[in-house]
Amino acid sequence: MRIAEISSPDPRSVHGETEPHQRLLSQIEASIKHIESLSANKTSPAKTASAAVDLRQCLTQLSQHAPFPNSLKLHIWKLSYRLWNACVDLSNTAAFRSSSSSAVATAELRHIASDLLSLAGDVAGVPSPSIKTASFYYKTGSIWHSLKKLDFASMCFERATDLVSKIDHSSIIDSSERKLLLDLNLARCRTAWEGGSDPNLVIALLNRCKGLLFGSCEHHTELTKQFMAFGKSLLSKKSSKNEEGGHNGNLSNLSESLKLMNEALEVCEKGLSVSKTQEERLVLKGLRWKVLRFIAAIHLQKEEFESVIKCVKVLRDGGGGGGGDNGGGDGHRSLSVLAMKAWLGLGRHVEAEKELRGMVIDEGIPEGVWVSAVEAYFQAAGTAGAETAKGVFLGLLGRCHVSAGAAVRVAHRVVGSGGGSEGSRVRAKVVAELVSDERVVALFAGLEAAKDKVAMHAVLWNCGADNFQSKDYETSAELFEKSMLYIPNDTENRILRAKGFRVLCLCHLGLLQLDRAEEYINEAEKLEPNIVCAFLKFKIYLQKNDLQGAIKQIEVMTTCLDFQPDFLSLSAHEAVACHALPVSVAALSSMLNFYASGRSMPTAEVTVIRTLVTVLSQEPGNEQQVHKFLKHAYIRASELGPDCFFGKEEVGRRERNWFAVTSWNFGTKTGQSKNYQLSGEFLILASDFYALLEGSSNENNVMVCKSLVLAASSMIASELQTKTAMSEAEVKQAVQLLDRAGKTVKSISAGNFVNDDQTNTIESDLFFIYTFCAYDIQGRLNDIGSQLLSVKSFATSKACKPHHLLQLGLSASQGPRSNHQVATFSLNECLSSFLSSPNPDYQNVALVIRKLIAIASIHKGDTDDDAVYGMYKQAYRIMIGLKENEYPIEEGKWLAMTAWNRASLPIRLGQIEVGKKWMSVGLDIAKHVPGMEAYKACMEDLVSIEVDAAVPSVIESDAGKINIESVLVSIDDFFNRYPFFVAGCTFIWLVAIPLTEEYLKKCKFVSAIDAFRKLRDDPVSQLLDIRDRKNLKFLGSPNLKIVKKEVVQVEFSDGNEDGFVKKVMERFSDAPNTVLCVLDSFDGNSMKAAELLFKNGFKEAYAIKGGVRGPQGWMAIQDSLLPPSAHVFRRKKTKASKQLHKNGNGAIQKTESNYESALSPDTPVVENQETDNGHVERSVRSAPDVKIGSLASSSPYPNVCSSQLSLSTFYFIVFTVQ
Repeated sequence: MRIAEISSPDPRSVHGETEPHQRLLSQIEASIKHIESLSANKTSPAKTASAAVDLRQCLTQLSQHAPFPNSLKLHIWKLSYRLWNACVDLSNTAAFRSSSSSAVATAELRHIASDLLSLAGDVAGVPSPSIKTASFYYKTGSIWHSLKKLDFASMCFERATDLVSKIDHSSIIDSSERKLLLDLNLARCRTAWEGGSDPNLVIALLNRCKGLLFGSCEHHTELTKQFMAFGKSLLSKKSSKNEEGGHNGNLSNLSESLKLMNEALEVCEKGLSVSKTQEERLVLKGLRWKVLRFIAAIHLQKEEFESVIKCVKVLRDGGGGGGGDNGGGDGHRSLSVLAMKAWLGLGRHVEAEKELRGMVIDEGIPEGVWVSAVEAYFQAAGTAGAETAKGVFLGLLGRCHVSAGAAVRVAHRVVGSGGGSEGSRVRAKVVAELVSDERVVALFAGLEAAKDKVAMHAVLWNCGADNFQSKDYETSAELFEKSMLYIPNDTENRILRAKGFRVLCLCHLGLLQLDRAEEYINEAEKLEPNIVCAFLKFKIYLQKNDLQGAIKQIEVMTTCLDFQPDFLSLSAHEAVACHALPVSVAALSSMLNFYASGRSMPTAEVTVIRTLVTVLSQEPGNEQQVHKFLKHAYIRASELGPDCFFGKEEVGRRERNWFAVTSWNFGTKTGQSKNYQLSGEFLILASDFYALLEGSSNENNVMVCKSLVLAASSMIASELQTKTAMSEAEVKQAVQLLDRAGKTVKSISAGNFVNDDQTNTIESDLFFIYTFCAYDIQGRLNDIGSQLLSVKSFATSKACKPHHLLQLGLSASQGPRSNHQVATFSLNECLSSFLSSPNPDYQNVALVIRKLIAIASIHKGDTDDDAVYGMYKQAYRIMIGLKENEYPIEEGKWLAMTAWNRASLPIRLGQIEVGKKWMSVGLDIAKHVPGMEAYKACMEDLVSIEVDAAVPSVIESDAGKINIESVLVSIDDFFNRYPFFVAGCTFIWLVAIPLTEEYLKKCKFVSAIDAFRKLRDDPVSQLLDIRDRKNLKFLGSPNLKIVKKEVVQVEFSDGNEDGFVKKVMERFSDAPNTVLCVLDSFDGNSMKAAELLFKNGFKEAYAIKGGVRGPQGWMAIQDSLLPPSAHVFRRKKTKASKQLHKNGNGAIQKTESNYESALSPDTPVVENQETDNGHVERSVRSAPDVKIGSLASSSPYPNVCSSQLSLSTFYFIVFTVQ
């Protein structure tokens, strides 16, 4: 019976209600009528929401007047049902079903209807009012739950639970009411679960449901499903990896899930025990198998593999299922996967393989299942399972439908990721065999498999790329070749096929299979001719060492439509890597051609030229090409402007400095190799580049001056070398060079002679060479006055040294363009300088005096000449007071003899006084010359005799005595008739024979540089240091690691010669085949030790002239002639010098190092220039050289080789040609 059918009197007439009740009930009824009209007219849902608000307010006010009489309760029930039915009609309206806001409004109206019933409470005449009210709340809560309003749903379920909790469950007989009780509790459980309540509360609510089963199979089924649903929910949850203890949390979820599944299994078992029909048993048995499979899956995730095997065995052997109680076990296809994974977990691959192959027999297994099984098996078995995976896949091809996507999945799983290891090579080989099978290729035929075909190509391509990166070119070539099977052979994919051929070409290039590489690139060029194909052909030519072919291919590359200049740079890289420097030069030269056209280029022109010069510098004989490109750089800089060509600020300054230093180094290098013409051209370029440096410092001005002066000297040396006179144009060029140099050379010299001895030496040489060249060029122009002026200017400068004046004097006194005025001035100044020295070099003094006498004799005649006589008198005064043998004996004899002989002619002419004057000076000189005692006695007798006017110089002799005058006159006549013969004999006797004897001696003094050369070039030569410990402690021995030898130290002391020889013999086992160079502090004991060792069986023994510290010793010549590693250093602490260092972004900076920390403060140093790939710094070095260093460079090419040549060495090379 419906509530509306129950008759009830008018509450107002029966009970005489007060005004508030009447008003509230009337408002509620009016609102319900309004809602009923809304459902009929299908109006806007917004009005429903407004009506719900009004009803809620009225209900709140009405609840304040409870309790109510039965008639009023019955009236409220009717209103509640009317409202509920109106909500049902509203829910069935299409406009409300499509609106979420309307659904919320109707749910609120249902909630109000339920609250009305709850407010009314028990009503007489209504059966089971609590059950009906609970039903309203259950349905309303279910709607709230579907709308995800879990708080409202939980409120409804709790109100319903309170209502039914007062009812004795045993008194409930109606099945629908029993079902309501169970559903209500299950709904409350679901809401609590989804709302994030305490899991223990949910479990408690589920356990309450066990008391509401009432022996019904349906109830057991529902509860089992709920337990299983909660277990599945926990099983699907993943613990966050970022949370602490995430692994433990995951295990906890699995354990909780397993508990729920076990509860579900228990409930299901109880349901089977109370089941009455076959249908019920089938449903519960299927549910039981499903729970067991989940339990097995949980055990698998917990890695409890034995439990998984047990569950699978129970499922396969369990009764029931199918047609009756005695049917077979569960035949679900996932059991094979579970069993296979469990066997794999136990490490029993044989059983796992049986399970996997068993799936091949079962044709009904879905594709996703066996593909997943194959993936799992391969993941566990690894490379060892690759063959099995391939066999299973190929076996399935003939028994069931296999899609192309499955083939892609299997190939991707087997091939894995990464390459290079042995396992990856095995997997790649298996995949290559699998994808090349005709049956697999056939799977990808047709348009429906187009996407899978692309995917398979991508899998093989990526795997090939991984192996290519790991340099396994053979495997990558096979995979790339198989990937070509999955590229359609049509016009649209020709570019992709060309790409495949190019990659195959690269693989075979890596395998050095050049012919096959050429075949592939030819195929690629047919499909898509482009710059990449041309470049790969270039690489093949390089690998074949076909340099001409590679150079021609560079020209082909430039004609490609998609040509980019970057490929020329890349070609240069490749050529350098293959040591094909001509090809690299051709590539860079071709790249240079694009700059003149104004084309935008990725690399600066100056960088290309610098790289070209660097590459050309790697091999000798390329100096002409280097000069060509350096000159091209200067021309381009002149055309574009230095800032535009080299760059601005610090970058531009470093580039300019690099070109200047490189030109200088090549100039000095070619000069050292006696290619003076090319050296001059390089040096002129160097001066031009140094002049481009903005804000040139004094040091740059010095380099400009050096370059100009040495360029002029190279031109003079080239003339002497080729024996071809300089042309008028060349002379004018030399004049211009010297004019430019002359503007700075004097100021440079004036500012650099204060404290730095080494700089003093360099600039002195520079000023001297300038003066010498100016003298030579002015002589060609017959400008004798300028010659004398230049020499006088040099003589008054601080740069002037005695040996410079000696050289100028000797040069001016001989040759076709001699100038006796310059010679006389230079030699007189030289003589003054020598004599003013604290330790005059009397060998040079004697040479200067003889030369001055010769010049005066030639240009003044042989008559009585005060100048010539004055030179003899000056020589005599010099010799007075000297120690014995201090003045050269032979020169003293020459002076005495020539002075005496000069008396012959005046005596013949009757000039007795003049003759006696010459005879007297000759006698005076002879008195100070050892070895002329016999001559001196005779001379004294002759001078003391009164000479007759008729026979002025004849000393009458008795019979049998020699007439000295006649002998002297005859000798003088012979000298005058045959001067060249006499000079030749004198040279042979005084020079050639002594030098030959000295050269052939095996025990003699040798210079330090000759000793070093002998140690470097003669493998049996050794260095013996005989200094005592005190000297060794102060100055160590030279370091001979550069010549791969060690210094032997044995102290020599007078009186212990035998012990010394014994110790030396112990250190050198093969004395007859050993050459010794003996080193002492000076010359003290070195010659004595050398003679002693030579006499005791050594092959040769030489004493080093000057020792370690002498004037011409090891330390005196090491800065200019010896490599830094062979220097001798004082053993005391000094500040660390600075060394170039390259930072992260490619710039050059100075860093502190101990590279030359052994240099003492008084060691002479000059500033040296170094360059590294265009970035030039200054650094302190111990030799006056300018060189290109070999620091690390950002460029891929090696830097230009260092060329070192000191100014003094260059001066020696240039002028010793004369």
